[in-house]
Order: sequence, then structure tokens, then C-alpha cells
Amino acid sequence: MRKILLPSAVLAVSLVFLAPACKKTASVQSVPEVSQASLDKIYQLGFSNKNVLLDEEGNYIVEGDITLSEQDLAAVPETRFLRVGSEEQYRTNNLVTGLPRTITVSVASQLPSSYVAALDEAISRYNAEGLRITLQRVSSGAAISIVKGNGNYLASAGFPTSSGNPYNQVKVNSRAIGNQPQSTVASILAHEMGHCIGFRHTDYMDRSFSCGGQVANEGASTVGAVYIPGTAVGPDPNSWMLACIGSGQNRPFNNNDKTALNYLYK
Repeated sequence: MRKILLPSAVLAVSLVFLAPACKKTASVQSVPEVSQASLDKIYQLGFSNKNVLLDEEGNYIVEGDITLSEQDLAAVPETRFLRVGSEEQYRTNNLVTGLPRTITVSVASQLPSSYVAALDEAISRYNAEGLRITLQRVSSGAAISIVKGNGNYLASAGFPTSSGNPYNQVKVNSRAIGNQPQSTVASILAHEMGHCIGFRHTDYMDRSFSCGGQVANEGASTVGAVYIPGTAVGPDPNSWMLACIGSGQNRPFNNNDKTALNYLYK
């Protein structure tokens, strides 16, 4: 989900632009150039290689809020079929395994104290679904750490490891997100944790649906996005995994989201 927080209309949840409801750029800064070789690898993995950013650690941020490392770019994932042209829901090749299991989550002290309540709300949304994944907030040593991020993005996260563990970090640019209501912050955190456990953006094949602008269809790549059976065929305007979210918007799980969560983790 592109996490662009538009100051008034649209916010991007995954990587939210403060000016692009689906853009994940918090401010205009000089951005290091990404090599064509890296862009080619990103595309071969099944991700969009448009508007790729580098974070403060040198990782690549793609599709507004998805973190890829150099190691990820060097990987050769198993090929999977990708549906093209609709707004169904998608998962990554890797999922969290060892179910049932409890996944601990923490909030760094560098983030506003209000983020604790927002995380609790996001956690309660997942736990209310009775999944074989249970989320639990802890003060330290978490499987997923919510940490403070800086740069041209609002939030970012990665996908599960090949060994079946959730991605271990969500970076949140609280300064860029600003004074959003708790429900909006909770929606952003729930979206990023969705990436951590294996969900791609619902509007993966056309992020202009939630972010506006020109149609952005990545084409028939065969790696990185696997259709989740039973989810909507056609636009789904309220999914928690849409690339962008509007300022002040709340996105609890809708029926299609619950179908996707249940299919993978119930």
C-alpha cells in the first residue's frame, strides 16, 4: 500500500506521502540515485521499479512503503503465477509459519506516546479475527519492532523471511504523519504489519485506484504476488491494504480483508 499521507485528502499508509495520499514522500529532499541494475532486479522480483527510494540504511523502498535489502535483490524466489488487471488481494511467496504462534510487537520510545494506544488498536483488530496468529505488545525483544524512521517516506516494512518469520521492523516517520487521529495511525500500523506477515497491496495492479494519478499497472510479472482465492474481483475501496489512505481516514478490516486473513491464517 502506498503510504502517502495527503495533508487533507489522501494519505498513503505503507509509505505515506504527506502530500500524496498515496505517495510516500514526506518532504522534498535530494534523493540518492538508484542504479538501473538495481531497478531491473526490483522489477524481476515482481515489484514496481518506479519512484524507488533509498532509506537511511541504504535499503530500497518500493511501491511507497515496502523495504527491500540488497540481499533481497540478490535472492531468486520461487516463481508464482500473478493475476493481472484486477484489484484482488495478494500475498507474497513467503508467509509466517509455525502456526499457531504469538507475534510480539513493540513501539520505540522515540515515537510519540500516543502510538502505544494506536498499536493496541491495530493489534485488537487482528486478534478479534480469531486467527492462528496472535499479536501481543511487549516493551522489548519483539518479533516486530515499530521504530522511528526519517526521510522521504511515511512508513515502511518488509515481507516474511524464507524461514517463516515475520519481517522484524516497521519504520514510521511520525513527523511526516503528523497529528493524525488514533484510528488513522492504527490503520497505518495495521497496514504495515500486514506487509510483515505477507500481504501485498490490494490495488497492486493499479495503485492509481487509491493514490490517484495515472494508471500504474506493473505488467505480467510472475514473482512476488500470489492471488488470494475468494477475494474481490474489482475495486475494493475500503481495504486495509490499499496503497494509499486519506488524511483522517479509518480502515478497519472489511469483508474481503477478513476473507484474505482467514484464508491465510485461520
